Amino acid sequence: MRLPLAGFATAVALFAADQAAKLGVTEGLKLDAMTNAHYVTSFFNLRFVANKGVSLGLLHADTDTTRWLLVLMTGAIAVGVLVWMLRETKRADQMALGLVLGGAFGNILDRIRLGYVVDFADLHFGAWQPFLVFNIADAAISIGVLILLARALLIRDTPNQDSGTKASGADQGPTENIHA
Repeated sequence: MRLPLAGFATAVALFAADQAAKLGVTEGLKLDAMTNAHYVTSFFNLRFVANKGVSLGLLHADTDTTRWLLVLMTGAIAVGVLVWMLRETKRADQMALGLVLGGAFGNILDRIRLGYVVDFADLHFGAWQPFLVFNIADAAISIGVLILLARALLIRDTPNQDSGTKASGADQGPTENIHA
């Protein structure tokens, strides 16, 4: 088995970028309370949110038991993504899986260390806020899943000529018998 180095590199780079951004927002900008915000543009703010749930605020973990169950559940999903990435032969899919894996590990580490995930990216258009406050890991997971879906639904890879089994002699067509 050949290791998916592109997938691993993507996961490690994404994990590092996510953790650096979270540290920069909480320590560098001192956005570490729900009331703190840093206005960047008319449609984007940096705002601290301690997210105790998962995507779209689902599965809110208010107790230590639910927190650790959420860590176990997201960890199991991350292991499944890792296994998929190890078996995947297409580089683009490996990299998309790397986005999902790196993002998952970034959020899992937050939940283990802090008991919540640090979210800080607040994208809005006037009063319309199409997304909840999110982080780099969340964005990477979403982008990775969208790439995988788009590739699965829209891209048709040509079959590999070398794949499949060799045909038996009977399947190879007529042969000439030479008798001495």
